[in-house]
Amino acid sequence: MSRYDLTDFEWRVIAPLLPNKPRGVPRVDDRRVLNGIFWVLRSGAPWRDLPDRYGPRTTCYNRFVRWRKAGVWDRLMNAIRAHQQAATAKRGVQIIVSVSRGGLTTKIHVVVDAQGLPVRLALPAGQTHDGQIVDSLLDHLGPRTIVLADKAYDADRIRELIQDQGATPNIPPKSNRRWKPCFSKRLYRERNLIERFFSKLKHFRRVATRYDKLAANFLAMVQLASMRLWLRAYESTA
Repeated sequence: MSRYDLTDFEWRVIAPLLPNKPRGVPRVDDRRVLNGIFWVLRSGAPWRDLPDRYGPRTTCYNRFVRWRKAGVWDRLMNAIRAHQQAATAKRGVQIIVSVSRGGLTTKIHVVVDAQGLPVRLALPAGQTHDGQIVDSLLDHLGPRTIVLADKAYDADRIRELIQDQGATPNIPPKSNRRWKPCFSKRLYRERNLIERFFSKLKHFRRVATRYDKLAANFLAMVQLASMRLWLRAYESTA
């Protein structure tokens, strides 16, 4: 068993969430295929170097792409995140928002929670301005939520979007602002949670090296890495 393989606990969480197998059509062992995908994700090696114990590399690669196109990775991440949030539910959960390269080779927009675990992910097109993707990232806030974000998010429209949901923005104002909104440097220190997330993300070599040139595949790898972080947090509190 490779150290990159799913633990028995992780598999028990994931197995019920996988798509149903078509009637009368046998599917190769799901756990073996997922372990192969996670091996590629963590090692950063090309698919052709996949060890024989995971079966044909084409099976693992095709499953990775097919499930990405079918939205399976999206649903899995959301379901696993819901498991962990239910297990550690707290009132007034703080949401930390960041736009950062995090030392990676591409810009990933991430929303993390008070544990530094990813809540939302986005990979914008190269010419997309940071602020243009904010609507999809910040459409799920609620009361007693504090949003910490860097100066890229300092715009009246974004502040209003946050406040309209009952949340509170804590964003450093840009130097050219005439009106300076309230800002707490003490609270803003908590934004290091996002940097810790990126630090953990770099342990997944496939993400750290941006081996996948197709943006959709790269984002799927980031989702899989995020799922693994959620599973580890879930296992530690179970």
